[in-house]
Amino acid sequence: MKYVVDVDGARQIVTLNGGRVSIDDLDAAANVDEGDGSPVRVIRIGSEIHRIVVRPGDGPGRYALWVDGFRHEVHALDERTRAIQDLAAASAGPRGPAPVVAPMPGLIVRVTVSPGDQVVAGASVVVMEAMKMENELRAPAAGTVRAVHAAPGMAVEKGVVLVELE
Repeated sequence: MKYVVDVDGARQIVTLNGGRVSIDDLDAAANVDEGDGSPVRVIRIGSEIHRIVVRPGDGPGRYALWVDGFRHEVHALDERTRAIQDLAAASAGPRGPAPVVAPMPGLIVRVTVSPGDQVVAGASVVVMEAMKMENELRAPAAGTVRAVHAAPGMAVEKGVVLVELE
């Protein structure tokens, strides 16, 4: 069985085949002593013996491992599950609230927020004038103002990001 394992952010390919383990370029005989139900395992890889304490993490395939007294964050998934997860992450849209963008060309009249401000969904963030009418632009979701790219008197084109939220 082949696994993709991230150990403290470094990715390794681990293949288990009977009593053998391959980790990147290492290929050795391996044996795990399951113990008596405790989280402590004794593992022999080649001629080396290690004590490992295993604690489940905050999601599938996530663990905190203490190997010979050193703590490591591990995310271990089989090759197929990891490929599906990586594809899903690559195609996922941006996280957090959508930025406030200019819906049409116009002139910024007022900016009612500053970086660091907390806003609720629907709160007024920018007022812009277009075709002699004032348009109040509102936050699409609750969040924190990350950046303000608009200033009173500034002319903007359609689609320009005025306020970034996080």
